[in-house]
Amino acid sequence: MSGKIYRYLADDHARLDALLQRATARPDTIEASAYAAFRMGLLRHIAMEEKILLPAAQRARGGQPLAVAAELRLDHGALAALLVPTPTASIVAAIRSVLKAHNPLEEGPAGLYEECERLAGAEADSILDALRNAPEVRVAPHNDGPGVIEATRRALAKAGYSFEL
Repeated sequence: MSGKIYRYLADDHARLDALLQRATARPDTIEASAYAAFRMGLLRHIAMEEKILLPAAQRARGGQPLAVAAELRLDHGALAALLVPTPTASIVAAIRSVLKAHNPLEEGPAGLYEECERLAGAEADSILDALRNAPEVRVAPHNDGPGVIEATRRALAKAGYSFEL
C-alpha cells in the first residue's frame, strides 16, 4: 500500500537518508550544513509522527494506541538523544543503526504508515495537510556538557540499543 500519507512520510525518510549520506560523504568529516539540515529534518519528522500521526491513529481507534506506538516512541527518544551532542562517527553509526531497525516498523508491510493510511479513511486528506504544514522544530545548539553522553546511552538502552559512543 502506498497512499498519500504513506508516500509523504516515506519520501521524507528518503530525503533524510540523502541528507545524512551527504553529511558523511567524505571519510573522517561530517559536513556541518548537511548534518544540520538532517538534524532539523529528523526532529520535524519525529514531531509529525508524535503530534499528528500517532494521535490521529489513536483517535481512529477510539482512544486505543497502536501496538507499535510505544516502541516507536522509545526509538524517537533514542534518536532525539543522539542528535544532542556534536556528531561523531560513532554517533552517526548509532543513528544509522537505529534508523535501520526503526524505518521498517513504519514503512514495512502492516507498518505504522500502512496502518495509519487504513485508519485515516475520509480523514486522510486533513491528516496529510497537517503533516505538510507541520512547523519546523526549533533546534538548540549541540550540547557536549557533562552527562550528555550518559543520558544518550540511557535513552538508547531504554529503547533496546547498545552502542559505543
